[in-house]
Amino acid sequence: MRVLELFSGLGGWRFALRERGQVLAAYDVNEAANATYALNHGEVPVPRELAHLSLQELAGHGADTWLLSPPCQPFCRMGNHQGLEDRRSRAFLHLMDLFREAPPERLVLENVGGFLGSDAHALLLDRIRAHGLHWLDLQACASHFGLPNMRPRVFVVASRKPLIARPLPQLQPEPLGAFLDAVEDERLYLDAETYARHGFGMDLVRAEERRSTCFIGGYGRRFVGSGPFLKTERGVRRFSPSEVARLLGLPATFRFPEQLSLEVRYKLLGNGLSIPVAAWALDHLT
Repeated sequence: MRVLELFSGLGGWRFALRERGQVLAAYDVNEAANATYALNHGEVPVPRELAHLSLQELAGHGADTWLLSPPCQPFCRMGNHQGLEDRRSRAFLHLMDLFREAPPERLVLENVGGFLGSDAHALLLDRIRAHGLHWLDLQACASHFGLPNMRPRVFVVASRKPLIARPLPQLQPEPLGAFLDAVEDERLYLDAETYARHGFGMDLVRAEERRSTCFIGGYGRRFVGSGPFLKTERGVRRFSPSEVARLLGLPATFRFPEQLSLEVRYKLLGNGLSIPVAAWALDHLT
């Protein structure tokens, strides 16, 4: 596959793609995401707003596959539910215009569950049908892949060739302790006042448990509804960025540029892919 990685973020699709194909170009406007992508993949994404991408530039790459994770806020449970009316959908809308003129041979889109049945989903299926592609609407969670993390996502997989849905693995999640740092960062512990104020609504887990809730981009700023917190003999702390990365299935070699703050690292991870789940979605194309 000759791939365009759109809304590339940390480069999760590239991690999942591996030997299945080659990324010809990645696109993202977030400087921190692009610096992280470059550090891990050795190439800098094009810092172009996709809403302004020209048909000539798109076609010039000679790609046959689009991998994309558009902003989920217009469709997520805690979002505004404005779908295509949300300004963050402008890039997706423009890509659908380009799709009409220069459709890819294959496509995989990832998003939150609210994408299915939305106006954006309907528009994508309209483009897919118009060009005679086959497609599957898939749903999967990282917890099916041995990861103790609930991160349900949907995938729209499209191809010129007929597609057959693959069964989900049913791997028993490992204990959270297998994903923890060997040495704790003491700065991640909450002080007594903070815990007293927010503890009643926090999702608390222990190292021996085999589940955790979904990490979102606001994990570094919010205490309730943003993800799990680890309860130890010493107290309660956030999961470190490296621990969150492991729970997303990112490789052991993954790293952030040193200058990025904790808050930025959490935001990038919260917008990221679960790598084994993305790889399963890609397997439908091979």
